[in-house]
Amino acid sequence: MSKLILITGVSRGLGRALTEEFIRLGHVVVGCGRSEKEIAQLQKQFPSPNDFSVVNVADDSQVAGWAKKVLAGHAAPDLLLNNAALINRNAPLWKISAPEFSDVMDVNLKGVANVIRHFVPTMIRQGRGVIVNFSSGWGRSTDAEVAPYCATKWAIEGLTQALAQELPPGLAAVPLNPGIINTAMLQSCFAGGAANYPAPREWAKTAAPFLLKINSADNGKQLTAPV
Repeated sequence: MSKLILITGVSRGLGRALTEEFIRLGHVVVGCGRSEKEIAQLQKQFPSPNDFSVVNVADDSQVAGWAKKVLAGHAAPDLLLNNAALINRNAPLWKISAPEFSDVMDVNLKGVANVIRHFVPTMIRQGRGVIVNFSSGWGRSTDAEVAPYCATKWAIEGLTQALAQELPPGLAAVPLNPGIINTAMLQSCFAGGAANYPAPREWAKTAAPFLLKINSADNGKQLTAPV
């Protein structure tokens, strides 16, 4: 049975790989990203009923407009993946500027809350649906020079488990550690060492079926995707 899957951050990395894999499996994807060029490419490659928009999830008004447009043409998502994220440049916390710190917080944490604010009420009215907020291994452990990123992912773990306690029966919210994947984000931290890990498309072939199996019985669980 085809599902409607909403994904943030579809321009590249895990979001792009999941988009391609879910559509290959016969599902409909509604997604957003900040790159006009990449979104235009996705619109051309995967036309209606798939739907892609240029949205900065850190901007609540943009998310509100996007949600209004999506929900006018589609039902509530069956699976909502809050994937969009930024990482700070490698540096000690005291060397991270206030604007850079805010950028990471705004996308990784406020962006997730914005998407939940404008899409989850419709999922609640629908009486079903799964919300997956992408966390990280650094949402359950820490490392030097990525303190802002760690802070957001630890916050995602707590936010998601609290949200899970607020949802009515039939819905689920889970924090997901996707594992270590060779994305541009990982390359910014690991440099050449990132090549030792699977590429996003390879990861998506096992991650997509895993995500599709999450259901209301998993509500609040800290999950880790197979790699």
